[in-house]
Amino acid sequence: LQGYYLIHPMGWDAFGLPAENYAIKNKVHPAISTAENIKNIKKQINQIAAIYDWDMEVNTTDPAFYKWTQWIFVKMFKAGLAYEKEMPINWCPSCKTGLANEEVVNGRCERCGAEVTKKNLKQWMLKITAYADRLLEDLNKLDWPEKVKKMQADWIGKSNGAEIDFAVDGREETIKVYTTRPDTLYGATFMVLAPEHAMAKSLATDETRAAVEDYIFKTSMRSNVDRMQDKEKTGVFTGSYAINPLNGAKIPIWLSDYVLADYGTGAIMCVPAHDDRDFEFAKKFNIPIIQVISPDGKEQDLKEAYTASGIVINSGEWTGRDSAELKKSAPIEIEARGIGKKTTQYKLRDWVFSRQRYWGEPIPMVYCEDCGWNPIPEEELPLVLPDIEDYEPGENGESPLAKVDSWVNTKCPKCGKDAKRETDTMPQWAGSSWYFLRYMDPHNDKALASKEAIEYWSPVDWYNGGMEHTTLHLLYSRFWHKFLYDIGVVPTKEPYQKRTSHGMILGSNGEKMSKSKGNVINPDDIVKEFGADTFRVYEMFMGPFDQTAPWSME
Repeated sequence: LQGYYLIHPMGWDAFGLPAENYAIKNKVHPAISTAENIKNIKKQINQIAAIYDWDMEVNTTDPAFYKWTQWIFVKMFKAGLAYEKEMPINWCPSCKTGLANEEVVNGRCERCGAEVTKKNLKQWMLKITAYADRLLEDLNKLDWPEKVKKMQADWIGKSNGAEIDFAVDGREETIKVYTTRPDTLYGATFMVLAPEHAMAKSLATDETRAAVEDYIFKTSMRSNVDRMQDKEKTGVFTGSYAINPLNGAKIPIWLSDYVLADYGTGAIMCVPAHDDRDFEFAKKFNIPIIQVISPDGKEQDLKEAYTASGIVINSGEWTGRDSAELKKSAPIEIEARGIGKKTTQYKLRDWVFSRQRYWGEPIPMVYCEDCGWNPIPEEELPLVLPDIEDYEPGENGESPLAKVDSWVNTKCPKCGKDAKRETDTMPQWAGSSWYFLRYMDPHNDKALASKEAIEYWSPVDWYNGGMEHTTLHLLYSRFWHKFLYDIGVVPTKEPYQKRTSHGMILGSNGEKMSKSKGNVINPDDIVKEFGADTFRVYEMFMGPFDQTAPWSME
């Protein structure tokens, strides 16, 4: 009516853990249960006369769709953005699969709520960190709520600081630490290493070895997210000392699980007078606290860490300088002395892309003893998920596909010799990282969408979604879109120009609707008792679109 063409489509993001866990629980093959659920939800949508363009319907489990999901993965592999690595990952013992950091909430599996542990597995990774700066800088160009931008910026976690080399007393090795506060180096009174740090065990003395190894083992059983959220600080003294490179002071080296191996260098210098976590740790373990920044240039009796700017004190030749200015110049001065270098770090880690499950897009890779990993030729895509009877996950971190010899054994696409297929599948975030492009041209069998369709419709003018996807779907799809821009598939650097967040309909008990909480409302029951019009009017007018509202049978 206002002169615009509009896409208002419906699609089914139907691979992944939720669909597979439902199928296992109900003893129905996920292909069957997914098709039945889609059919039922579609009936419910039409029952309340919601208007969607069914000619543009997409389904992430359709081989005609996931052919292009696999095609993007192959392109990423060829560009050096997809790689395999053995590493300790977040492991859900209930879902029996690995999880990305973004899928762990308060130390628990985002999907089932089970406590997440650690497991060493070979994983496919996507190098999202290569796009960290662009993901951060391009937020400024978007018409998005500030809180959504902030959540993404915080998750990427860019910080500027210095890497500093600390000698280990009595040994030839040095420990490299990363700090955003090089201006406080004179106040470093101890050092903390992540329990997974390469030198952690070797730093133990005869007197401390048993306690150190016990602490390392106990930490290995806990997830990173769980460790970061612990209020009570724990740690163990290694028995070794480092040397402060500025004043030569010996400082004890501790291990503590509040330091993570995959952030910075896995080791930190601790300045308890000016960092809250270090202050708590020093108080608990009776470690000296030396104040090196003061609001008025005088030493104070600190009841808590002083984290603001001020005048530098107790810092040799730096004493008397403005701490804010020194924070900027200290990395350069440290570099000039040959004890470290100016550097930038990110909190964002590469995306763990493997799932040891059945119901997902097969990863189109083949391993040959002679040629290593090679992708399936693009003209042979899609690599279709085989129909198997036993789709339950294995106990030892193996995908159900690993048990299917006819699937595993194949020929190397490069040399033709006997080879093995990858048996892990993609996560549920794979298809949803680009599905919005498929809506623009859903029946195209020559490309994920035609150049003409993408140029006509891109970017998405207005995308509405829930806050829970800010560091999952939203971050991932921006990454994929930027890659597609780099290889000339899309004309815009960002997928969504405007973004709003809708409120959530809670259960009548005020909690998020969830089958596990038993507070889900079935539309069929409401329509049967009150009729479709009553149901539709209630849902449309229960509150403002962007605010959360509890369901009420009143």
